[in-house]
Amino acid sequence: MWYGLLADVLVAVHLAYVSFVLFGFLAVVVGMCCRWQWVRNRWFRCIHVAMIGFVAFESIIDMECPLTTWENQLREAAGQPITGETFIGRMLNDLLFCNWPGWVFNVVYVSFALLVLSTFVFAPVRWRRPRPVAVPNEPAEKAPVTEAPKGEGSAIAERA
Repeated sequence: MWYGLLADVLVAVHLAYVSFVLFGFLAVVVGMCCRWQWVRNRWFRCIHVAMIGFVAFESIIDMECPLTTWENQLREAAGQPITGETFIGRMLNDLLFCNWPGWVFNVVYVSFALLVLSTFVFAPVRWRRPRPVAVPNEPAEKAPVTEAPKGEGSAIAERA
């Protein structure tokens, strides 16, 4: 039973991975149009391009995704068919996996990776933190004038 549940969790993680890649790209494109500065964040963009780059690399070398491999192993250990026996497992598998020829996936993954990479040209990454902008010609605040306390120093000032 636990193996099947773990397999379903792994499929949900796989779906989250795919969602981050797809919706991350959509967010970058919309952010370019709306001039959102957060889409230029170096960590977000580098992680995003690395994730799709890994998928494209897997596709080019004809490697099965490790998440798919682990899910299949867990389903086998649970005595379930590879497509997922539970409702959640079946639903998520149907969302993730299509029965298209392998070359179609290669073209889609590599093309999408190149598309994501092109966003680095159209919405460049902000590699350094922006420096605070100083306002030119702003008058400096004057320190309040205080009277010196009466004492030895003040007597000298009074004589002069």
